[in-house]
Amino acid sequence: MARAREAREWAASGGLRGIGDSLYTPFCGHDGESIDWDAYRTLVRYCVGDLRHDMLWLTSGVGEWWSLTMDERKRLLEVAVEEARAIAPDTVVEACTSAASVKECVELTLHAQEHGADVCFLQTPPMEVHAGEGVLRFFEYVADRTDIALGMFNSPSSGWVLSAEEMAAIHHQIPAVVAVKEGVQDSVSRTMALHALAPDLVIWECDLIVYSAGWLQQGIVGPAQLGTSAYLFETPDDLIYRQYWELVWNGKLADASAFAKESGLDARSAGIGSWMVQYPGRPDYFTHWGEAFKYAASVIGLPVGDYPHSRPPQGFLPEAAKVQIRAALVNAGMEGKAKLAVNGAFARPG
Repeated sequence: MARAREAREWAASGGLRGIGDSLYTPFCGHDGESIDWDAYRTLVRYCVGDLRHDMLWLTSGVGEWWSLTMDERKRLLEVAVEEARAIAPDTVVEACTSAASVKECVELTLHAQEHGADVCFLQTPPMEVHAGEGVLRFFEYVADRTDIALGMFNSPSSGWVLSAEEMAAIHHQIPAVVAVKEGVQDSVSRTMALHALAPDLVIWECDLIVYSAGWLQQGIVGPAQLGTSAYLFETPDDLIYRQYWELVWNGKLADASAFAKESGLDARSAGIGSWMVQYPGRPDYFTHWGEAFKYAASVIGLPVGDYPHSRPPQGFLPEAAKVQIRAALVNAGMEGKAKLAVNGAFARPG
């Protein structure tokens, strides 16, 4: 774990590295009122064991944090740390500790700090917030009461998007804040401006075009893919997502671009479409549609619980989405492939 006073040195020395998986929450029981803990443990082991991914991003948008109780969120972190560290002790654990109140955020951050997380990311508060001033106060309150590295999660799903100047102010005023997941994909100019204002801040830009443009090599963005759904884009017998990013990390950008096309990564992403982040009834709003992630996971053979939907307030995934997602994954040859790994056909080298 990176203590607050060590956070910047930890981040600068490569504490955030490699591929990080944002985990879904498998629900079960009547209306999904319980969590399928066996399915969740399997997902954790699959990501850090079979796929050899480096980081876990816990209880965030894909995990539908807004629908979980405080006890559930704490237990999800505890189980993930227990399972991951048993297989891969160096797994970097990123906990999303956003909450509807700053006191609950502190409670979750302290819990993560005490139970083995390395860094906590705070999503821009998804409630009435007084712009950058309010977000800064939120971070200050949490940082004053905790002792762990912190990151920002600038997501349009919050309803308020921080400017580059606002994020830089948070970084400069709070030493524990060392990274940002820049989730706004309508323009990459914010990332360029943020780097100019806060060159030591580790930035993950969700618009992947910047990596093809060489921004990693220029030092504008960091090497870590902080919170992806990479487990939906490769299988243990065909680690094409890892191969793509290794080419990018090594500066072989033309080779990476060619590989993404030849391997089918580009086609897979295009085939799935925008179902995971967009609800048709509200097309201008960015969301993390939990059921879409879980449906894709079920197609490749991962367990998602016997209630495969999202809890309210998310809607049900329409049949058209399922048809499109299934077709993309079947065409990519991924159908059922994760089940082989879960049943022990693949294992992480010792």
